Amino acid sequence: MKHRNLLLSIVLPAVLLPSRSFAMHISEGILPFSWSLVWFAASAPFLALGLRTLSRRSALDLSSKPLVGMLAAVVFIISCMPVPVPTAGTCSHPCGTGLAAVVLGPTLGVVVAAVALLIQALFLSHGGLSTWGANLFAMGVVGSFAGYFSFRLMRACGAGPVLAAFTAGLMADWATYATTALILAAGIKGTTPFWPLAAKIGLAFIPTQLPLGIIEGAITAGMVSLLSKKRPDLLARTALADIRGEEKR
Repeated sequence: MKHRNLLLSIVLPAVLLPSRSFAMHISEGILPFSWSLVWFAASAPFLALGLRTLSRRSALDLSSKPLVGMLAAVVFIISCMPVPVPTAGTCSHPCGTGLAAVVLGPTLGVVVAAVALLIQALFLSHGGLSTWGANLFAMGVVGSFAGYFSFRLMRACGAGPVLAAFTAGLMADWATYATTALILAAGIKGTTPFWPLAAKIGLAFIPTQLPLGIIEGAITAGMVSLLSKKRPDLLARTALADIRGEEKR
């Protein structure tokens, strides 16, 4: 009962009270329908693979689905922190997919992002249903895989798990926004040359996304450090399994 009241006290003011609305992710109606279909098609195989991974992993470990649900909630909250970008007419925000990819793996990171983005589009008007595929590709697919492979590369080079996690959060965030700039440029360029437009959009995000990426790296590092110390049992089948093995040796 206490938990329900706490949840209502947080959610109801955000939903019912009037506030200024900023566009987060790629908003409804920005992309032409043809481009929306392209990004749905590009994201679909990764989402299907993620759902298959979730099904197989949950058959082996009953804690898999609750862990995915918990990370989906974390990503939802983190990516609901808008920072206005006046030069772009939109907002920047942290993503959280680097953390999800490191803890769960990149394919489940796509599932986590898909759930978070769908709830935001349906209930908070962040992003949109027609642009859900494009947002999923940038934040879920590119963000998750960039974060995961950054983590693995840093570990292979001898970096500690905390530094590797910081890099994963940083690269997932920056890769998401670089991809968003490319997606927007491709969809709205008209007769404008593609690369100059993409560069302008990318540059518009730099003042906010440069520090936000560093902050997200710090959040990811802190969460990984906490999990590796307090709940190593949750990491047995994740990208962090090697940390647990090192601690036992």
